[in-house]
Amino acid sequence: MGALEFVSIVPWTIIVQIVNLLLLFLLLKHFLFKPIQNILAQRESEIQKDYDDASKASADAKALREEYEKRMADAKSEASQIIKDANRKAQSHGEEILLDARNQANRMLEKADAEIEQEKKKAMNELKNEISGIAVDIASKVVEREIDEKDHEALIQEFIKGVGEAS
Repeated sequence: MGALEFVSIVPWTIIVQIVNLLLLFLLLKHFLFKPIQNILAQRESEIQKDYDDASKASADAKALREEYEKRMADAKSEASQIIKDANRKAQSHGEEILLDARNQANRMLEKADAEIEQEKKKAMNELKNEISGIAVDIASKVVEREIDEKDHEALIQEFIKGVGEAS
């Protein structure tokens, strides 16, 4: 009987072992698996939250980059417009300076022409006065003496010489 007793099947032992196994399973499930599952669920929610935060931060960074690029484009456009306005103002100012210089030059030319005309009239008046004086001198000499052809020629030459020196 020795070897068979060890190998025999006892129904109560199997039932007790099954009940022990079920109790052990329930105890392990309650005290080990549930806390582990809770920890795993908590870790999964933290990881999902980290993913969501990273996704949100990436979207925010992308939005900030787009806003930065838009502002840079606006700044470049504004700078270009400022340069165009400055060039236009400088050109307009340059044209005003040229027009002013031309007007001033024209006024100076007109003034010079007027002065030349005035000096010309003055010279003509002086010349007329000298010619009148010479004519009076000649007339008085003619009246003083009777002129022959030779004296008449000499008086004309003297008159021309006097006119030449006056001019």
